[in-house]
Amino acid sequence: MFKLNIFFVLVSIVCALGVVTSQHTVRKLFMALEKEKEIEQKLEVEWGRLQLEQSTLIMHGRIEQIAKEHLKMVVPPASSIQIVSINVAEDRSKAGAHHD
Repeated sequence: MFKLNIFFVLVSIVCALGVVTSQHTVRKLFMALEKEKEIEQKLEVEWGRLQLEQSTLIMHGRIEQIAKEHLKMVVPPASSIQIVSINVAEDRSKAGAHHD
């Protein structure tokens, strides 16, 4: 009977150590999960900021302003503008290739 009691005490100690180890592991994993959620939230804020910045940078007026101020570009007069469609450009390139 004494040996059986010793056995049950040892089994109880092993189970208790297993529970303590499991709880410790769960706490570590929960802390890691919370840290990852915090990083995710920061990245979502950064993503929103970058999307807003991108939409600001690609606005037509901003591009035109930068072209005028930094690159000293101007809109050419209407008489200097020539519009070429893709089909016409392809036809001309094919005709030029046949003459060579």
